[in-house]
Order: sequence, then C-alpha cells, then structure tokens
Amino acid sequence: MAQVSLKYLLLLSLFIGLQGCQLTQQETEQQRARPEIFSHYEPDLTTQQAPSEFVDSTAVEPRPIAAPIAVNNIPLAKPRAKDLWQHIANNLTLVFQTNKHTSARVKWYLKQPNYLIKVNKRAAPYLYHIVTRIEQQKLPMELALLPFVESDFRPTIRSSEQAVGVWQLVGATAYHFGVQSDQWYDGRQDILASTDAALAYLSYLHKRFDGDWLHALAAYNSGEGRVKKAIEKNKKLGKKTDYWSLSLPKETAEYIPKLLALSYLLKHPEKGLKRPKLANKALTTEFDVGQQFDFSVIANLSGIGHNQLHKLNPGYLKNQSSPNGPHTLLLPIERRTLLQSKLFRNNFAGEYTVQKDDTLYSISRRFKMSVKDLKTLNDKTTNLIKVGEQLRLSQPQTMPESLLVDYNISPYLEQHEEVISTIAIDYQVKPGDSIWSISQLYDVPHKDIATWNKLSATSILKPGTILTLHLPQAKPTEPQVPASETMLSGIESSLKKP
Repeated sequence: MAQVSLKYLLLLSLFIGLQGCQLTQQETEQQRARPEIFSHYEPDLTTQQAPSEFVDSTAVEPRPIAAPIAVNNIPLAKPRAKDLWQHIANNLTLVFQTNKHTSARVKWYLKQPNYLIKVNKRAAPYLYHIVTRIEQQKLPMELALLPFVESDFRPTIRSSEQAVGVWQLVGATAYHFGVQSDQWYDGRQDILASTDAALAYLSYLHKRFDGDWLHALAAYNSGEGRVKKAIEKNKKLGKKTDYWSLSLPKETAEYIPKLLALSYLLKHPEKGLKRPKLANKALTTEFDVGQQFDFSVIANLSGIGHNQLHKLNPGYLKNQSSPNGPHTLLLPIERRTLLQSKLFRNNFAGEYTVQKDDTLYSISRRFKMSVKDLKTLNDKTTNLIKVGEQLRLSQPQTMPESLLVDYNISPYLEQHEEVISTIAIDYQVKPGDSIWSISQLYDVPHKDIATWNKLSATSILKPGTILTLHLPQAKPTEPQVPASETMLSGIESSLKKP
C-alpha cells in the first residue's frame, strides 16, 4: 500500500511539474509578443496579495514591495499611471521649501480650486506630448507645469515684453533655438515647436548654472545675465547664493514659488486643489504633410472641421502653410478613428486581394499589422474573409500632387520632388529591444529613431520608455501577378529566343 501511495505521489509531482513548465512557456511566449502600430501602453502592473486567510501573520514578517526586476542590467521603468495627471504627480522631484513666498502661492491656488480643471481643457491635446519630450530628455517633470505658470496655457498670449505663446518665448531666444517665424507661421504659438525650443533653452541654462534647477528657472524668467549678477553680488557680500537668498525682481521672486506651490498641491490633492482627469495616452497625432497645404483641403481630407484644425494648430497665421515649411499639423485622431478616417483611408491605406488559403492572421503578419487593426480598417466584426475580397492595409499610397486650392497655385509653388508625409506614433520599449531592432520592425532608419528621440545611435533603451516614431509613406504596392501569368510570360520569352 505504501509503495502504491509513493508511486501515486511521484506521478502527481511529475504531472504538476509538467503543467508548471507548460504555463511558464506560455507566459514567456506572451511576454515576447510585440505591440503593433498605434499602441501606447501595456496595462498597469499592480502588486497582488494573497487573501488574508492564507497568510499566517504571526509567522511571516511583512516585506516591502520588490522593485521591478532589471533585464540585462537595465532597470524597468516604473509602472505608468493610467491618468496623465497622476503620472505627472508621481514623477515630481524638486524639493518644496515652506516659506512666506511658497505659502502665499499655495493660498493663492487654493482660492481657485478649479484652476487646473479649467486650464486642462486648453492643455489636453498637447500635454501628453510635452510630458513625453521631458521624459525622453530626462528633465524634471516640473517643467511640464511651466506653461501653466507662464501663460495659463494660452498659445496666442503676448506679454508686454513681447514674449509669445504657452512658454512665453521672446523672438531672439526662439530664433536661437530653432523656432521658425514668417508671415505665414509663428513657431512660438506652435505648442510642440515652442516646447522643443523651451526645453533646449532650459537644458542650456541648467548647464550654465552648474546643475542648479532653481537658478536655471529664474534665468528662464528674468534672463541669464540678471541671475548671474545677483549671484556675483551675493558672493562679494559673503552671502549665500542659493535661489532663496538672491535679490531678484518681484516677478521672478514669485515665479519659482508659484511653480513649486503648484507642484506641491498636485502631489497633495487632499489640500484642496482639484486634479483633472486625463488619459495617459496621445489624444492627437503629428501629421507631416510634406508640402505646402491649404487648411480647407486638409479639413476636407480628414473630415476635421476647419476651425478645429486652426484651433489645434495656432502657429499657422494664415489659411496656408508657408512655402518654406513647416508643414506639420496636429490632428485630433485616436487609434480607431485614425484607421477609419477619410484621410488615412485615402492616403495611408493600400489594398490587397485575398488569395486562396489566406487568413486575417497571415495577411496581418505579411503587412506588419495586428489582426485588430486589419479588422478595424475593414469594418469587420468577424475573422471571415473570401477569396477575391479587397482588404484595406496600412500600406500608404502617394499623397495628391498638390494640397493647395486651385486659385492659390502659382508656378513657383509647384512641387517637383517626391512628397513624403508621415504620421507620428508611440512605441513602448520592451525588454531586449534596441534602436536597431525597432528600426527593422517599422522599416525606418535607426539613425532617424535616435534623432527623433534625442538619443545616440548606440543608446541602450530602458524597458518601459516611450519612443516617438514618424512613419513615412511607402511606395504603392506593386500589382500582384498570378503565378500562372508569370510562368506563361517566361515560356513566351524563351520561345522567342533563336
């Protein structure tokens, strides 16, 4: 009897072991699955605890939650909150110092508890892109709050000192950091273009002031020279040179406390400042038209209202983009809407004729799409397809020769070069990814991926990092020639030979 029991236990142990190996293999295969085009984030990871009835509290000491396990000695990024404002609050790092200045600004915000709720309506289409740029450049998350402090996120506001836009850039600074401006376009009013310039300027100031972010922020507000003079003055007098000890103009003296107070209240919503709700994903996409365009033509192609296009893209001062560029628009299109929009179907979708033995899975693999995207693009609710059926694919076609209305076209505006338009997507880095492997996955140059994300071509990627990719149009797919026709053509050519 004992021998039978022993054999039974051994067989049972072997069965459990095999099941465990099978589950582990399934999990490994799932982890290797790669996100497809237009995907943003994986579901948040949460720590699960066993039910209390299975825990002996007298025998097991409480343990802290383990940090994310590193892959190839690269630490995983923190799980991203599903709400963007929560994500911002989780990553604020500058030290809040309680003094009369910061206390006064805290009271000021608390007198208008709906402040962020109101301003968030203006910021919503852009904030995710700003946060992503800040993270890619490893800058303090507090910088995402600067457009609120500077301008209440009003893109066309102009100060008495002629500073313009949400980042309040003056003309000379904007020009120095690459912002374009002419009679058609003012990049200071373009939220993303001015963000790139402002972050470049702040990075420069951070280096100039030996890594002191408060000095850098003060210089951003009142000028590099003024802050340097204040520091030198304190040095001569034998005083401290930290920001709080400097003698600065009233506006600058209140500027840093206002930013820190907003940061503090965002981290502590129980104090009374209401925190907005905003999905932690891109609500808009950057669309590089690649040539001069007319807003009315793009509005017709995209199905987006003319006024809404202008409101989303306040950098454009006229109904046309400048002949010299830029030709980039922000479009209010989410993943599903993008795939079903007239703009995408007319200009970013090719066609494929279903062949014998084809399946949605095999077609999606061949054209580097997900089955879900393929079904969405073709309004399918099932996986059924028929031989001869025409399926839309995310294989771009060429754009129209001109995106200008007829009465505005002049000979010097004609395009003689091939026009390539692009759409921006987000890609979340997975364990084992490299710039090279991602470039192969999406068929774009690896140097371009590095440039778009301010990396070097040899940078090691941290799992969880969000990269921005600008996917270009490909050439139209060649018409498929049946194998029988190819064979006949070969026979005919061979018969013609002497």
